[in-house]
Amino acid sequence: MDNFNRRNFLKTAALAGTALAAPAFVRTAAARTTTITIASLLGDDKPETKIWVKIGELVEAKLPGQFKFNIVRNGALGGEKEVAEGVRLGSIQASLSTVSSLSGWAPELQILDLPFLFRDADHVRRTVAGDVGADLKQKLQAQNFVVGDFINYGARHLLTKEPVTRPEQLKGKRIRVIQSPLHTKLWSAFGTTPIGIPITETYNALATGVADAMDLTKSAYAGFKLYEVVPDMTETGHIWASGVIYYTSTFWAGLNDEQKAVFQQASSEGAAYFNQLIVDDESKSVETALGHGGKLLKPEAFDEWQKGAQGVWDDFAPVVGGIDRIKSVQAA
Repeated sequence: MDNFNRRNFLKTAALAGTALAAPAFVRTAAARTTTITIASLLGDDKPETKIWVKIGELVEAKLPGQFKFNIVRNGALGGEKEVAEGVRLGSIQASLSTVSSLSGWAPELQILDLPFLFRDADHVRRTVAGDVGADLKQKLQAQNFVVGDFINYGARHLLTKEPVTRPEQLKGKRIRVIQSPLHTKLWSAFGTTPIGIPITETYNALATGVADAMDLTKSAYAGFKLYEVVPDMTETGHIWASGVIYYTSTFWAGLNDEQKAVFQQASSEGAAYFNQLIVDDESKSVETALGHGGKLLKPEAFDEWQKGAQGVWDDFAPVVGGIDRIKSVQAA
């Protein structure tokens, strides 16, 4: 082969080699994209889904192409307990949860669920941002849940089929509760029969008479269209529904330090975004409920509501760190 032909042959071979190598490079880059399966109980229009869109955008801005957020909406992966099991086992990488639904794994979380403990959302935020919150994060991490940040779903209110404004009017009713010992104890104190039912099954349970009442935040009340089956909302505000943005420990362990920092920051920004969305969504949710026959009622004999719930503090003090810790949070 003369020098000219040899040079052409080598050049052609080099170009061909580059062309052949290109798909391998693309495949390698694609392989570096990690898909995260995320469970959301509600649809695109609710804060529970919007927060994950926001976190996904924040992560993509800092780590382009490294992660794909697969958000499974409308409770398709189950209620909070089922999702938590999936997160703990690693089949679901992330979700939101009320602390109530995670208290079976970390009973100390129930300090955030104590009735009539918190004055407002700022009081809750100060508590979870301090030593109490840091301790609870450690308790959850020991159970394979990595907390990105705490969130606030808003205050829980009583929902009933018929108007109830005084605690004695609850006696004998069957009430749907979060599957949590604290919630069971609270509503037992008012003479009801508590029934643990996943939120995704609650509408049917109320519609068919399995339960007569429940408690929930204003945002979720409209999100699940519960005004159709429990039209009366009594604004008891008895529990501020704290929650967490959380990830499975197996997913978290696979992140490098830069990725962990990005996800942590995105979660914190996402939490602030979610908390504001909830405030805005509550107003819209109340309008929706009222427009579909719902009614807002003010509780009477408020001291009696508080008195009935006081036994919960006494019973759960040993679980959550003692009565002194409870009173310290109350005074914060």
